[in-house]
Amino acid sequence: MKNYYVILLTLATLAVSAQTTRKYSNEFMNIGVDAAALGMSNAVVSHTADVNSGYWNPAGLVHLEDNQLALMHSSYFANIANYNYMAYAMPLDDRSAVGVSLIRFGVDDILDTTQLIDDQGNINYDRISTFSTADYGLTFSYARKLPLDGLNFGVNAKIIRRIIGDFASSWGFGLDAGIQFETENEWKFGFMARDLSTTYNAWSIDEEKFEQISGAVEGQNQELPETTEITIPKLQLGMSKTWIFNYDYSILAAANLNVRFEQNNDILSTSFASINPALGFQFGYTDLVFLRGGVGNFQNERQFDNSEDLTFQPNFGVGFKYKGIQIDYAFTDIGDQSAALYSNVFSLKIDFSVFR
Repeated sequence: MKNYYVILLTLATLAVSAQTTRKYSNEFMNIGVDAAALGMSNAVVSHTADVNSGYWNPAGLVHLEDNQLALMHSSYFANIANYNYMAYAMPLDDRSAVGVSLIRFGVDDILDTTQLIDDQGNINYDRISTFSTADYGLTFSYARKLPLDGLNFGVNAKIIRRIIGDFASSWGFGLDAGIQFETENEWKFGFMARDLSTTYNAWSIDEEKFEQISGAVEGQNQELPETTEITIPKLQLGMSKTWIFNYDYSILAAANLNVRFEQNNDILSTSFASINPALGFQFGYTDLVFLRGGVGNFQNERQFDNSEDLTFQPNFGVGFKYKGIQIDYAFTDIGDQSAALYSNVFSLKIDFSVFR
C-alpha cells in the first residue's frame, strides 16, 4: 500500500497547469558540473574557460585552444542516486567555439510493487518488477568573441528528457545566454541567464497505469496531473581576479550572486527575487597542483520553534594537472552545515593537445 502512495505522490507533483510556473523545476540542471567548480562553491561564471564552460557560461568556450573532453561522477542519498556528466568542446577558429554536453541524474532498479497483490488478495513476489527514474539534459553551445576587446558571448540550446519508468515521461526545451568581459587590469566579469526563454516541459502520463493505482489508498481519489511545466529564468553574476606570486604561485578569488525570481529561503529574499551569494578561491602551484575552497548556499532555515537560523554550505577541493590531463576532486558541504547533502565528486578533463 505504501508503494502505491509513493508513486501517486510522484505523479501528482510532476506538473502544474499550463498557465503556472514552478519555483523548482528541472533542478537536476542546477546541481553543477566539474569538481573544480564545485570545490569553489560554483563561483566560476566570470572566469570559466574550458570545456565545462558550456554549462557554467558558454562565453568561456572561446578560450579553448584545442579540443577538450570532460567527465564527472558523483553519488547522492547514500549512493541511491547517481549524477553523471560528459562534455566535448572544440574551437572553430580563433574567434568562435562549439560544445555539447550530457547530464544524467537517475535512480535505478526501483522495486515496483504495485502488482504485488493479485485480484484475490494473494501476495505474489513474482509480480515484482523494477524501473528507473532518470533526468537527462543535452546542451548544445556556441560562443564567439565580440569586436570589443575582452568581450565574449555564448548561447546554449537545451533538450530535457525526464522519465519515470513506464508511468510518465516528458520532453523539454530551453535557451541560456552568457557574457564574459575582461578588463585591461585582468579583472573578469560574467553574466549568465539560465532558462532565458523559460524552459517548457510537456509530460506524457500512462493513463492506464495511473488508473490501476489511483484508488489504491482509501479516501485518496487522485486526479490525473496536468501535463505542462515551465521553468522560470535565473541569473548569475560573477567577478574574479588572479594574482601571480614569484612566477610559480597563483591565487584566484571569485564571487557570484545567484538570482531566482521567486521568494524562498535565500539569505536575501523578496516577493520579486531572491539572491544567494557564493565565494570561492583557488591556490595554484606552477599550474600543476591546485587547492580550492568556497562557501555558498546561504539559507534562512526555519526551526521547530519558528525561529530562523542561517546555514551555509562550505566546500573543499583539490586538483592535479599534467600535460593536458586534469583530475579534480571536491567534497561538498563540509561538516554538514547546510540542508544540502554532502557528496564526493570526481572529474576528469582531457585537452587533446596531449596527443599531438
